[in-house]
Amino acid sequence: MESAWRASPTAPQMPPWTRPFAQTIDQAKKYVVSSTLEHVDWNAELLAGDLQIAIRGLKRQPGRGLYVGGVQLPLALAEFGLIDEYEFIIQPRVVGHGPALFAGLSQHVEPALVGHKEFSSGAIALRYVPRSATV
Repeated sequence: MESAWRASPTAPQMPPWTRPFAQTIDQAKKYVVSSTLEHVDWNAELLAGDLQIAIRGLKRQPGRGLYVGGVQLPLALAEFGLIDEYEFIIQPRVVGHGPALFAGLSQHVEPALVGHKEFSSGAIALRYVPRSATV
């Protein structure tokens, strides 16, 4: 993420439609989960210790929620039952390779659609909550 979105004078020119996201992600507080990194920057904090305890602590803090990216972290959080809302953003690009999101999940999650948004770029954001949260 950092190499693609961090503002830098040497970064390649971004298409205009990507700039609002780039500015937002550049300024956002970030938490990094890693078993190999010892130091992070780019307005980030390295989470250490028990992941479940660390995430529960972050969820108790005031704010507008936590956004999670990657493949392994969302899988771990789903296994712990720590995801309150799923937001999938479908980009208008088919690449034909890459990791499968939630591959290896031990139990099915059957979320309920609670919202969606279409963007001028052709991307679509779909918001879901676990069905137990909709009852």
